[in-house]
Amino acid sequence: MKHPLFWFIDEEWKDYDLETAVLREQYPDCELKFSSYDYEEDLKEFGYRADAIIGQVYAHIPASAIERLENCKGIALLGGGYDRVDTAAARAKNIGVTNVQGYCAEDLADYVLAAIFHFYKGLPVYHSNLSDGAWGAQAVKQPPRRISRSKLLVVGCGRIGVTVAKRCQSLGMTVLGYDPNRDESFLKEQGIQKVTLEEGLSQADYVSVNVRLDESTTGLLGTKEFAMMKPSAYLINTARGAILKEDDLIEALNNQVIAGAAVDVITHEPPRDQEPIFSAKNCIVTPHVSYISQESFEELRNRAAWNAIRMLRGETPDDLVN
Repeated sequence: MKHPLFWFIDEEWKDYDLETAVLREQYPDCELKFSSYDYEEDLKEFGYRADAIIGQVYAHIPASAIERLENCKGIALLGGGYDRVDTAAARAKNIGVTNVQGYCAEDLADYVLAAIFHFYKGLPVYHSNLSDGAWGAQAVKQPPRRISRSKLLVVGCGRIGVTVAKRCQSLGMTVLGYDPNRDESFLKEQGIQKVTLEEGLSQADYVSVNVRLDESTTGLLGTKEFAMMKPSAYLINTARGAILKEDDLIEALNNQVIAGAAVDVITHEPPRDQEPIFSAKNCIVTPHVSYISQESFEELRNRAAWNAIRMLRGETPDDLVN
């Protein structure tokens, strides 16, 4: 194929220089088109003839759009999530769908560590409370438990969850793991103690959510599960917002059922103005940036471009999800 059309659907990237360089190295005369998430008119004008799509994870690509694609061999997503693409409809038309698996495991693990240290030592809180006049031990309302004496529950022990576990084990933390898809022997090899969700939540000082979003994990943690946690425990979510029942989390935080939360993902992304979670008590919300580093960006964008190329060539990429 001499002049394939690569169609980008995105509103997040500032440029596509890296992806373009990869694509043009393989197909110097390829055609590149760019659309926002509101791509209906572009689909009619040129999108229908795209040979491959490179899309942001926020882009909705439903069956109604996929059915109108005449030449497409693959949809390569710029991220780990693929819940906004109808993968079954794509497979029915022999269109592969790829994400980029594990590219930011190290970055997400570092975010979890940053959140743990924030809750453990609370430097910003102590700084903002200087005007109270309390100094020394008087400034500490409740002495924290040492990190080396703390327990972490990892919910979802895939590549990212295991990386989180390794980071926290290096600090001396005991790591518990909940993952119905991982057997005890695998987790033991990783130094992780396999537990049920109830066992893990009741024991953990910190809970890191790293499970994939699908039908079985949507709303996995809600009022019932938060009530199982220690009142002194903290929740950290870098996976997907819909894994948590967000209204239940807000209620648990405001009623001090749990001590706090750090969430890099929320139910509605991008947010609709001021989401209620933004003002929940002792909750840190960051704008879905836990995966970002220079190295993760380079790997993400390179691999997504190569996924598109391989599907176009009829090859099976390692990142294929359907």
